[in-house]
Amino acid sequence: MFRPLLALALVLFAAGCGGGTGSTSEPTPAGSQLSVTVWPQGKTGPSTTRTLGCPGGSGTLPAAPSACAKLSGLAPSVFAPVPIGTACTEIYGGPQIAEVTGTFAGKAINEAFSRDNGCEIARWQRLDFLFHFGPAPV
Repeated sequence: MFRPLLALALVLFAAGCGGGTGSTSEPTPAGSQLSVTVWPQGKTGPSTTRTLGCPGGSGTLPAAPSACAKLSGLAPSVFAPVPIGTACTEIYGGPQIAEVTGTFAGKAINEAFSRDNGCEIARWQRLDFLFHFGPAPV
């Protein structure tokens, strides 16, 4: 009874593995245009905003080419919020808050980051390279 199903599954799998246009180039991922605002002492303190354009590393974010290289290896889900109902350790990582808006890999981004608990700290650390920059140049 299972053999016909297994044979059908193998045929369908094999049909999906070949083909193509013969092109060996991979599609170019959509560019990213981000605005990153950081409040080092929380929302009651001063903030700094930097921009980042990828590919190419344009904008005001320090080490923009390096940031673009790091972003290129990440999926858009890196910006997703912690799912509701997730159990997180109650560890406070500090008052820092960041907001990232714009587009990443062609998807709209409008996310807030904090260091309020273990889940948020881990989320912050995945994108830490976007959040460390000094005051705006004068």
